[in-house]
Amino acid sequence: MLVSTPAPTSPAPRVGVVVTDSYPLEDLDHDTAPLVAALRARGLEAGPVVWHDQSLDVASYDLLVLRSPWDYPDRLDEFTAWLAHAERTTTVLNDPALVRWNLDKRYLAQLEALGVAVVPTTYRTRADEVVCDLAAFPAGALVVLKPAVSAGARDTGLFAADDPAALELAERIVAADGVVMVQPEVPELSSGAEKALYLVDGELTHAIGKGALLAPGGGLIGGVYQEHPQPVPTTADEEAFARRTLAAVSEVTGLDVPLYARVDLVDSAEHGIVLIEAELFEPALNLHVAPHVTDVVAAAIDRRARAVARHDRAG
Repeated sequence: MLVSTPAPTSPAPRVGVVVTDSYPLEDLDHDTAPLVAALRARGLEAGPVVWHDQSLDVASYDLLVLRSPWDYPDRLDEFTAWLAHAERTTTVLNDPALVRWNLDKRYLAQLEALGVAVVPTTYRTRADEVVCDLAAFPAGALVVLKPAVSAGARDTGLFAADDPAALELAERIVAADGVVMVQPEVPELSSGAEKALYLVDGELTHAIGKGALLAPGGGLIGGVYQEHPQPVPTTADEEAFARRTLAAVSEVTGLDVPLYARVDLVDSAEHGIVLIEAELFEPALNLHVAPHVTDVVAAAIDRRARAVARHDRAG
């Protein structure tokens, strides 16, 4: 009698969720634990990995998903070197080429050139240029200054245009070989009307309001970076704006729709709907206030991981 032999089963794809090893109490990672649990429930071998762990073997993973390596601004050269090593060795999402493009907020000028409305911005590498920008604002006007490479509102301030502290911040950014972004205050931002629209594989999943962050005169409200995320509704115009933004990103970079994206926008009286930032690298997904999105993200990662694993086996 012939006995059939079961076909060998392929091992589950191995997915590393890229994090760091410590977070400030006011800015914790609320996403990784539920996301890892959802990935494991789908049969993936998944777990968090600290990007700067010297024992990390990136080649042992089918897919690395960048989630919360939030200490990268303090060790940018180290991070970009690690990212280059990781992409030579395995598949990383979002695409490292997209991440490198997204690290410098001068990408906003490229999107603006394609018709995406942004907060009016100048980009300056010299303090005397900032002096001229500040002098051009009307008396009593408020301005925002920040570096082009930053995260978590670091070195970002809201000032009166004639406040000496504004120029002091600009000089500090320039002294660190940075680029200073100079923007007019958008009152709706100062009142907490910013919305973060999240898209997974190009589809809108949820939107979060974070509240106001910047205190007039420089610094952060309460002295620390602390968001107060709450689910918020979106309008059809806001959703269309987010999708146009992602389309423009693909046009500029030549890359496919990213696994995940956060489009920060505000609907302003003066400028209409404008882009504040397109976060395509390590946005907090705020799954603790939008738990229904957890499996949507896990399903998207599952599809990508299994496609990568099939390709690798076929190769």
